[in-house]
Amino acid sequence: MTVVEPRRVGTLRVPSGLLAVSGPDIDHGDGPRITVPVPPGEYVLGEAQVRFSYHCEWRDAEVTTTQATAVRLLISEVPAATWEMALAPDDDPRLFIEKQIAGFDTDGATGWFADAGAWKPLIALFERGLIQGEPDLDGYEDIDDGSMFMQRTWDEASGGELMAFATTGDGTYPAWVGRSEAGDVVAVVVLLEGMPELLLERDGTSTDAAV
Repeated sequence: MTVVEPRRVGTLRVPSGLLAVSGPDIDHGDGPRITVPVPPGEYVLGEAQVRFSYHCEWRDAEVTTTQATAVRLLISEVPAATWEMALAPDDDPRLFIEKQIAGFDTDGATGWFADAGAWKPLIALFERGLIQGEPDLDGYEDIDDGSMFMQRTWDEASGGELMAFATTGDGTYPAWVGRSEAGDVVAVVVLLEGMPELLLERDGTSTDAAV
């Protein structure tokens, strides 16, 4: 298996300084499932991929394919020194058992990165565009670039944006926050498959190979 260079797929504006990580299967009145404070700004969205080969029985041949493993919002180019699981306000880490995860739930195979400060108008646009199918809706667009990202909405009043991405199915998806040695947030990652790993390079510094 080979780790592929992360693919840049767009940007996300978070002018409020509070990033929302959630799924659509919630009570919108309660707000997003997870929030992460970040400096107000516009950040790069990326998709981590791995390339691997397997034997395809129906073709009776070796096949090489590329698969997405995570989506990432890159806050800073500073390398991540540590990773921590992002928790919702009602998550109690003392109750976790081995291999148990926290995260957002979805029964629609969809997750969101969004500006929490514009949560309600962004969600309303998402529902009007995707669910109600309003034609030529301002503030909504479908994304068809071959990535896991599917829809984008934006709030004209605040400048906040939402990016919807496909997960690999229904269930709970963990969000991980990467921090620099100084403790600053440098990345927020939603895992679609696998876990982020810090690999030790020859000079002794760590680098995130997956995202």
